[in-house]
Amino acid sequence: MTGAKIPHVVVVGAGIGGLTAAALLVKAGLRVTVLEAHIYPGGSAGTFYHQGYRFDAGATLAGGFSRGGPHARLANLLGIEWPIQPVNPAWITFIEGQPIFQWAERERWREEIEQNFPESRSFWRMQEWLAEQAWQVSARNFPFPPQSLRDYGDLVKALRPSTLLAAPFALLTVGHLLPRSSSKLLKAFVDSQLLISAQTTSPHANALYGSAALDLPRRGVHHVRGGIGQLAKTLADWLTHNGGRLYYRQQVERIALRQDGSLLVYTRKGLQMQADGVVANLTPWGLAEVLGKSVPQRLQNEIHARPKGWGAFTLYLGLKKAELPAVPADHFQVVVNAGRPLGEGNSVFISLSPEDDPLRAPPGMRAATLSTHTRVEDWWLDDRSAYEEKRQAYTEKMLAAAEFALPGIRRAVRLCLPGTPRTFAFYTRRPYGMVGGFPQTSLLAARGSWTGIQNLWLVGDSIFPGQSTAGVTLGAMRVARQVLDYFSAQTEFGGLILKADRLHST
Repeated sequence: MTGAKIPHVVVVGAGIGGLTAAALLVKAGLRVTVLEAHIYPGGSAGTFYHQGYRFDAGATLAGGFSRGGPHARLANLLGIEWPIQPVNPAWITFIEGQPIFQWAERERWREEIEQNFPESRSFWRMQEWLAEQAWQVSARNFPFPPQSLRDYGDLVKALRPSTLLAAPFALLTVGHLLPRSSSKLLKAFVDSQLLISAQTTSPHANALYGSAALDLPRRGVHHVRGGIGQLAKTLADWLTHNGGRLYYRQQVERIALRQDGSLLVYTRKGLQMQADGVVANLTPWGLAEVLGKSVPQRLQNEIHARPKGWGAFTLYLGLKKAELPAVPADHFQVVVNAGRPLGEGNSVFISLSPEDDPLRAPPGMRAATLSTHTRVEDWWLDDRSAYEEKRQAYTEKMLAAAEFALPGIRRAVRLCLPGTPRTFAFYTRRPYGMVGGFPQTSLLAARGSWTGIQNLWLVGDSIFPGQSTAGVTLGAMRVARQVLDYFSAQTEFGGLILKADRLHST
């Protein structure tokens, strides 16, 4: 890059998306500074320490490490090794007490379907085929949604005959694929899987995205040794060891636009930093807050029109190992009543720390994270006593649901920490405590990284494909290419074009 000015990019937030984009930009030769409000990286995919336990704050399992997956591709690019171990079964789902095992092996999974839902054979065959098309497309860096002429060109190059055959399903939902004779249990099972992986249920989940989401256990699910936050720590360590800068306890409170096109980033502690570009690991609402009066009209329109996303009610439990029942898995999903709407304690995901991971809990104990989808609006109560009463009621609902998977769990509890959307808002700085990204309904409404400001990009679970650390990583890889394309097109940064092309080839 002799003779070319090296751009300085500021990344707001050390979540998986922000750190992934930051690491790739450092690898491409840019100067990168990451500003994180908290004392550790990871955000909603972080792990926090309390009384000898390491609790996963939100995400507890990760996929995308198998060949061609986003985490595997990122590891190859950066030359890193993830601290992971495979999980099989991925989890066990209990529908009104009936267990369904999410096996990694396809033949074993098909036997599970035959045993529990024999009427749905054709549905699962179609789901597998559509999932394969979706995974192949993602492995070819399918630039969706397209935001530039280059994106449209790359999109055409990524098409294959099988892609075109699957294209009509982009306008359908998973509900269109389900047999009309679907039992109450089958629909509840499919909907419960989609809710945790696509943030919506079969009548609304896009058929292509939803099929890929239903296929996650067959694509390989992994524990992260030491907690899910070790993914972010691995990236943070790589970043700082390779020339990037990472500052904790630096909450960004304002981003200002300068007349020369650069940006000024201000933190609550008085740090001021000039940037040629900014990558914001924020939600659209969070970005609007820091832009203040400089919010572009299109972004303003979006945050007024877009429905708020889901929040989570969580329980972080310290459990006496000797008082837990013997179980064949560490992860469970419980649907208490198949006839009622999911979330709000009627569907609960439960993750136990692995017995062979001594970093997660004191001797003789296990850490557990329980979570359920909840409406964020319902938790912002002015009456403190009403808020505490609601929190206690949800705690009881969660423990009651957990009894389906772990009978007698109450007597094993030695520590119980509840978390609400207000808790997430406080610790993650996400407005309203929203987590998990937007429901994946119509692909035509998929959100890209646009902000209305040409050298400011969004990254994280708000941009397509959104959900999961794998989805966030895939989105961040694309954002890194967009950032490099932008600087390569600028005369003063023209020397970057070769490294930008190198990332395009991954």
